[in-house]
Amino acid sequence: MAQLKLTYFDFHGGRGEPARLALHIGGIAFEDSRFAFPQFAEVRKATPFGQVPTLHVDGVQVTQSDAITRYAGKLTGLYPEDAFQALLCDEVLDAVEDVNVKLGTSFGLTGDALKEARTALVNGALTQYLGWLQTQLLAHGGVFFADNRLTIADLKVFVFVQGLNSGRLDHVPTDLVEKVAPAVNAHRQRLAETPAIAQYYARFAA
Repeated sequence: MAQLKLTYFDFHGGRGEPARLALHIGGIAFEDSRFAFPQFAEVRKATPFGQVPTLHVDGVQVTQSDAITRYAGKLTGLYPEDAFQALLCDEVLDAVEDVNVKLGTSFGLTGDALKEARTALVNGALTQYLGWLQTQLLAHGGVFFADNRLTIADLKVFVFVQGLNSGRLDHVPTDLVEKVAPAVNAHRQRLAETPAIAQYYARFAA
């Protein structure tokens, strides 16, 4: 088995979390290299694009979060082998990444500028993408997003919705997902109660 080192911020969420969860669920050993936000300026110097997460595979550094998540999914059986189901999985990954990018434009803003930007996102892109995710989920049985089983698409959505519900995003109501996409919020709750995921987070609460 390859030696894996995943480098990302020391918090539960963001672009590195789906790969962390996939590797944990799949029982794949990896070095979970976490750093505090003030250390980012130094960490990013060692990355190709000044971004994290990065994954070292036998010492070879790889970037791009969804590529890393997809690799973790293939290692753990959490990525569909069927080409069409893989397409559905990838569609969800890319859609969530799209809306993450849109949300990212509001980071660094303060005061009225932040409130205006986040309010526009709540009334626009966030509601639009959450509605689409709910449509996709219900179209494929209402339990999982692809392949009738847990995949990295579910993990990507789970982490995204956890972030929206967390209260860490000023001017994003913590009940937004429940209001505009209740089936997606129920999906988040089911995943949170999945034994492997619950166990993963319980390790940090101890």
